[in-house]
Amino acid sequence: MKYKLIASDLDETLLNDDKHVDLKTLQAIAAARQLGVHFVPVTGRGFTLIRRTLTELNVKDAAQEYVISFNGAAITENKDEQILTKKLMDFQTINILFQIGVKNQAVMHIYTLTDIYVYNMDKDEKEYLDKMGFSYCNFSQPSIMFLKDQPLIKILYKDKERSNLDDLYSQIPASILEKTAVTYSSNRYMEFNQTGVNKGQGLLKLSQFLNIKPAEIIAIGDSANDLSMIRMSGLGVAVQNAATEIKDNANYVTSNDYNHNAVAEVIKKFILTNN
Repeated sequence: MKYKLIASDLDETLLNDDKHVDLKTLQAIAAARQLGVHFVPVTGRGFTLIRRTLTELNVKDAAQEYVISFNGAAITENKDEQILTKKLMDFQTINILFQIGVKNQAVMHIYTLTDIYVYNMDKDEKEYLDKMGFSYCNFSQPSIMFLKDQPLIKILYKDKERSNLDDLYSQIPASILEKTAVTYSSNRYMEFNQTGVNKGQGLLKLSQFLNIKPAEIIAIGDSANDLSMIRMSGLGVAVQNAATEIKDNANYVTSNDYNHNAVAEVIKKFILTNN
């Protein structure tokens, strides 16, 4: 099979522990692009929050280069960060989720199309976000009325204990769960998007835009929010450090983990060797 598009998750997949792309992986991606293969970051982050990575990949502000962000809720062309598609959440839904988080003293992120607002920041989360190189707005007042007229696209709870996230989930009304898509990532986040949003659907939309068949796509990931794109792609890949559920649904599991050029391994085996 001649693959035309590689879709890669970022954290714990493409990026190492320092939140950068290793040189061998950069070289492999560049070689694939020279063969006409699209390399598309697919992330739960907002597209404005991965500029450092796009600069490393040498595609920042590049025409006909793309990012799938917010777990598939938005697709942008890198040139001028032009939004091709977006699926927003309504304020009422996000506000109900926010108030549940306030009641439980949870650390939360609320995303507009361009900014991230962090409520009840703790030391661990500050260190994590600063390592990412994120710009964010920290706030402590238990209200998001100041965001009422902003385009809101995602909210998440942060807790490194899954049982605590499960407890938060149990408090969410069924009427809200019916309107949201819930995913888990990075062993610390429970994320909420508008219903129907996932990385697989975002990747499918972009592939249709580029006239690329699902069978011609490689999707690489590690966490539960990557499962939809791994299932819909011609070659679904789990990196060595991936969750068991991802490995069980993948066509290929890398020998290397995210700190040892797992993405480069995939490109060399399935793109460069065949050309």
